[in-house]
Amino acid sequence: MSDPTALPNFPPPPDEHPLRGRVLDALIDAGLAPNVDGDGDVAFTVQDQQIFVRCTEGDVQIMRVFGQWAISDAVPSDPLTRLSTCNEISLQMNCVKAGLANDTLVVTSEHVVTPGSDVPVLVNVSIQLVLAAVQLWHERIMGGEGGPTGPGAGQPAPDGDPA
Repeated sequence: MSDPTALPNFPPPPDEHPLRGRVLDALIDAGLAPNVDGDGDVAFTVQDQQIFVRCTEGDVQIMRVFGQWAISDAVPSDPLTRLSTCNEISLQMNCVKAGLANDTLVVTSEHVVTPGSDVPVLVNVSIQLVLAAVQLWHERIMGGEGGPTGPGAGQPAPDGDPA
């Protein structure tokens, strides 16, 4: 029996973070366990990798799916090589940007979302694009195949906020 003095857990009103709500629904339907972090980003784990979704609400809604990985010592340390590899990935892949923040690889996939957009498809495609870009970055910079866990670029960065 529930506590009669407890307040019910109602979902937020539809006009409060509508895009984030659609993203949460899509991730829950996909069997992922999303959480909203302190920055308001949706955080979840897929293929042992921490991924985030940042939703910009307003007249134009933008969904940014991103992850960040600490670059291991095994990766060449030359900053120009690292940046050139990021540039290759950004130019080769559609809807993906790769960049560096200190010793952290950041990969994003951003989309303008309309009320008619198929958010579950956009979320799924974006997740796969981000993970593929990290794998490709590592393969390119190491001159061969990536490690068994995918990115091989090191461990996920400690938080979801790119530096």
